Amino acid sequence: MRPTTRPIRVLVADDHPVVRRGMMALLASLDGVEVVAEAANGEEALREAQLSRPDVVVMDIQMPAMDGIEATRQLAALLPDVAVMVVTMFEDDETVVSAMRAGARGYLLKGAQQEEILTTIRSVAAGQFVMGPAVAASLLGHLDPAPLPVPTVPFPELTAREREVLDRIALGHGNARVAADLALAAKTVSNHLSAIFTKLGVSGRTEAVILAREHGLGGGTPHSGP
Repeated sequence: MRPTTRPIRVLVADDHPVVRRGMMALLASLDGVEVVAEAANGEEALREAQLSRPDVVVMDIQMPAMDGIEATRQLAALLPDVAVMVVTMFEDDETVVSAMRAGARGYLLKGAQQEEILTTIRSVAAGQFVMGPAVAASLLGHLDPAPLPVPTVPFPELTAREREVLDRIALGHGNARVAADLALAAKTVSNHLSAIFTKLGVSGRTEAVILAREHGLGGGTPHSGP
C-alpha cells in the first residue's frame, strides 16, 4: 500500500504537448500530488512507468505508436499496482468499456474540474474505481432499461367475469354458490359457463375445471410445460 504520508506520484501521458503540460501544471498545483514523469505516447508511458514507478498514470486515449487503451492493458500486466486514470475527449460507450476492460480504474473527460481530478486521483490511488459524472450519465443514457415482466392472464379469450366464474367452479363451487358469491342470477352463471366451455374448447364442467387448475385458477399451480 502507498504510505499516506507521501504525495501521490503521477505520470502524465498525452501526445499534445500543450495539453500534457497543462495537465502537469494543474496536478503540480494540487496538494498531495507529485508529477514524476511525462510521456507523449503509449510506448513512452510504459517505459517511463517502469522507470519512475508512479502511483497513478493519467492516460490519454488517442496517441501515436501505442494508444492509451493498449498501454493501459500492458501496464495492468506489467505493473498491476499502478492505477490508470483515463482523461480523454471521448465519452462513447465503446471507448469507456474498452478502457475499463483494459484495466483503467478511472475515466474522466478533458475539461473536468480541478477538484474532480484530485478526487479521482486519490480514489484510484486507493484502489477504487471511479467514473466521472458526465461519463456515467452518457453511459447510463445508452443503456436500455430492463423490461418489466408482463403479467400473464390465464385464458385471455375469456372476459374478466368469465374468469371469475371459472375460478370459482375450479374451487369446486356449484352454480348456486357462484351466483351468490358474484351476485349473479343462476341463469347468468349458466350462460357464462356455456360461453366458457365454447371458448376453451372443452366438453363440459370437468374438463374446464382440470384446465383451469392447470393454469393456476382455483388455487392450482400454473402448468409450465406443454
